[in-house]
Amino acid sequence: MANRHLARSIVLQSLFEWDNSGVPEQEALNILARNVEEFGGDDVDTPFMDTLLKGVLAKKEDLDTVITKAAPDWPLERIAPIDRNILRLGLYELLFADRTQVPAKVAINEAIELAKTFGGDSSGRFVNGVLGAVYKELGEPGKEEQGRKKVKREELPLEKMGGGIAYAKHEGQYYLALVHDVFGHWTLSKGHIDKDASPELGVARILRDELGLEATVEDQIGENEYIASHPEKGKVVKHVWFFLARCAFDPLTLKKSGGLDDAKWFRLQDIIDLNFYDDMLPIVTQAVQKLLDHASAEKAKSAPVHA
Repeated sequence: MANRHLARSIVLQSLFEWDNSGVPEQEALNILARNVEEFGGDDVDTPFMDTLLKGVLAKKEDLDTVITKAAPDWPLERIAPIDRNILRLGLYELLFADRTQVPAKVAINEAIELAKTFGGDSSGRFVNGVLGAVYKELGEPGKEEQGRKKVKREELPLEKMGGGIAYAKHEGQYYLALVHDVFGHWTLSKGHIDKDASPELGVARILRDELGLEATVEDQIGENEYIASHPEKGKVVKHVWFFLARCAFDPLTLKKSGGLDDAKWFRLQDIIDLNFYDDMLPIVTQAVQKLLDHASAEKAKSAPVHA
């Protein structure tokens, strides 16, 4: 059987050389061919390496966007070149490879091993943190058993976050402003509010910064809490408060950062057909119901009174 760990190592070396040389993408295949001849053996899987390298290059823009989302405190150019390319390689296999051939945990473990071999002292932990965060966002595909170590939630660092359910009334109908991420889900604008005077003020700031909306923050709709992986801090608890926020039906100006690639207004009746994260669906459903109640109350008020 071909040695795929060696194959990944050679692809990584080729990506690293290409990334640092500034040559066109097509030259990367020539770099790979040279490295295969120098470092490969009789058992090396050349078709696998060609497919892997071409796949990473074809999806590079998407992969870099995911890295930015999963490691928001680390601009891409500040990540060590070897770590950056290990992440591209690992994320490609995690997100785009055939899972029957490369299970999610295999993709992550292989990337961690590459980081330990070729990276610095903290590379393994950094790569593990980024890929672990993405793995969790994907719903932990292929997870068949609970982790051996149970981490007590109260012992983990707490990050306070606010989420805005931005709504507007336009031509007699209610609309919600939703954002779309690179994982293919529609979701709500949210961000850290640790430094804001109140969750409400934090949510107003987030909507202004992320969507260009001036909002009047109203009722709290719900909250959720989950454990996430941070590239440097390790596991953290994120507690999110969600608020309805009334806005004008203005064009959305998305700040494309943190893995977001689109933003749109949706009529309430169109929300049901969208792809949401499981933990977002109850929040959105509750918000929609509250707005439908508003609409019913407004209709009742405007109805003529018969003697």
